Amino acid sequence: MRLQKKIAIVTGGANGMGRSTAIRFLQEGAYVVIADYNDTNGADTMREIEEQGFGDSVRFIKTDVSKEADIKKMIECAADNFGGLDIIFNNAGVGGAVGPVWDLQVDEWDYTFDVLVKGVFLGVKHASRLMRQQGRGGAIINTASIAGISGGCGPLSYSAAKAAVINLTKAASVQLAPDRIRVNAICPGFILTGLTQGMNQSAEDVAANLAGKQPYPDHGRGEDIAGTALFLATEDSRFVNGEAIVVDGALTALGPDLWQRWDLPYERDMDKSVLNRGTTGEGHVRRKLND
Repeated sequence: MRLQKKIAIVTGGANGMGRSTAIRFLQEGAYVVIADYNDTNGADTMREIEEQGFGDSVRFIKTDVSKEADIKKMIECAADNFGGLDIIFNNAGVGGAVGPVWDLQVDEWDYTFDVLVKGVFLGVKHASRLMRQQGRGGAIINTASIAGISGGCGPLSYSAAKAAVINLTKAASVQLAPDRIRVNAICPGFILTGLTQGMNQSAEDVAANLAGKQPYPDHGRGEDIAGTALFLATEDSRFVNGEAIVVDGALTALGPDLWQRWDLPYERDMDKSVLNRGTTGEGHVRRKLND
């Protein structure tokens, strides 16, 4: 087992890529704290994990990653229940605000950055604080996106937020390297999860669409991200630090114009704006554009 007795936190761990990673970490011998805003998904995930026989090695804590008090409690949960922290996967995310730049609402922009950027910052801040106190190094993994490395891979606010995550990862890796704490990011392409499933599409429809939108014939799965996260969490990646690893079935190598590939209107041509709240359990928002 590659993570025997290691202690890990996975945010957004009750759904999609986070759920797959939490389960993979447990299978590799880790103790895992699953942090997620959606406690219904959390209960379902815990039930599945207990059925697999890992109940003693996992805890769930409801967490709003944009709230520093919640992040502190999450770190304390790992320390109090399992004795410390070796790995954190700052993975929680939402689709956020979608629409023409001239119509984006400030509060929806702030919501997007609060979850996607501040949530990662707070995870890095408090995980690294504990890891430095322990003095045994550690692995910090952040979920970025191919949207953070190109203008054609996602909505404007989401893309800007994920670009910030990539740069935060690089800057933090330099600061924390002397402590043997490695900081890396994963940049997923289209992975079939509750988030990419969107607001009104079935998993089957999304899977069919994904299969035709990227060079690799199969759509991405949460397990593909979990495998990359496992590599970044182990000594196999001992000298990998400050990297943003793309996992996208060669989509960015092709040169994406994802709006066109999905036969969707560009944001500038949309007749409605959207606030996608991911799998938080809170309702998505659609509204008409302001005149």
